[in-house]
Amino acid sequence: MATRQVPGVSAHRGAMPGLPENTLASFKAALAMGVDYIEIDVRTSQDGKLFILHDGNLDRTTTGSGPLKAKTAAELRLLSAGKGADEAYRQEKIPTLDEVCRLLSDWNKTHRKKASLYVDCKEVAPAPLLATLEKYALAGTSVFYGSDDYLAALREQRPVARIMPGLTSEADIEAKVARLKPYAFDVKWQALTPSLIKRLHDQHIRVFSDALDYFETGEQYRSAARNGIDVIQTDYVQRVKEALKEQ
Repeated sequence: MATRQVPGVSAHRGAMPGLPENTLASFKAALAMGVDYIEIDVRTSQDGKLFILHDGNLDRTTTGSGPLKAKTAAELRLLSAGKGADEAYRQEKIPTLDEVCRLLSDWNKTHRKKASLYVDCKEVAPAPLLATLEKYALAGTSVFYGSDDYLAALREQRPVARIMPGLTSEADIEAKVARLKPYAFDVKWQALTPSLIKRLHDQHIRVFSDALDYFETGEQYRSAARNGIDVIQTDYVQRVKEALKEQ
């Protein structure tokens, strides 16, 4: 597998400075910046509807409180997902998976630069998740992150699904590959080395990693690119793009 000269970029929770995370506003902004993936966190409401929210509880990013899974879709739609953001974003709602898929599908139909979904499967059964993505012809290009057991169950539902388990140690590669036959690994940033990336590429497995928190610097991005990483996930899309232009 040939290493990409310039890594792809994944917008973490669609996060952009000043915009509320996991909202249509942040996803639209990320798409306009030419990302390769928008990362979403999928959870299920009390009445079985799929919503996008990172935390299990509503308190941090919305005007609601308590677990999302304890609320109906109608109750969730009354909340603002712009808590703590500028007043201009107070009308942002917790988006449904349908809304995000429609946004991405429409974008890809009208733009040369296509984007895919990086789906963090927080609290969602494989069948309804896949059904929604298939409705918008997005299941084939999405990557799915979750526990090994969850990804194995999802693969049973869709054998060609692009599953991406986590990887924190090179010692775990053989067992995970044998069980899951992954499309990619989400490798812990500190574990990224040229030899590990080459080992995975030699098995036709892609390498994603989160440059979050402590690793959001130009030199960290450029180092990962030199090592052969395929996709950098970030809270600062423009910073990554500018840094990679300099290498």
